[in-house]
Amino acid sequence: MKQIGKFALLGVVFGILLVSQGCKKSSGPGETVEDIQLGKLSKTWNATSVKLDNVDQTDYDNFALTISGTAGSTTFGYSAAGRPTTLSPWLSSGQWKFGASPETQIIRDPDTGDELDMTYSVTDTQLQITFTFTGDGYPGRVSNVKGQWVFTFE
Repeated sequence: MKQIGKFALLGVVFGILLVSQGCKKSSGPGETVEDIQLGKLSKTWNATSVKLDNVDQTDYDNFALTISGTAGSTTFGYSAAGRPTTLSPWLSSGQWKFGASPETQIIRDPDTGDELDMTYSVTDTQLQITFTFTGDGYPGRVSNVKGQWVFTFE
């Protein structure tokens, strides 16, 4: 009789374990690639190197790019501070979205006349953005800014 009681108790404990495991809440689908990349990109980045057609641009000592946004959104914001008055392919602010490959592509000012495809790489401490600017420019600019730009930030 004691054996039957032990087996019954063991069966009850095992049953409770099975039921409790089956009742765990789902953790959901997890973060999207876009949300993960947005988390890496969202902050104020200070330029450490700026090149136009592989030539150092020295007027960007105070240039900072602030990237912001809300996870789950499709468009996000940016603002550029410390732009030089002579050379700048950046508007003072605008919107951006991820491109077809969110790990490496963004589109600045999508669906506007200023839309620009950009390639980027980002770590916790560094952001590099590369793009070819072919536009006519923005008010206040007096020099040519057409060409391939590489911005490196920390």
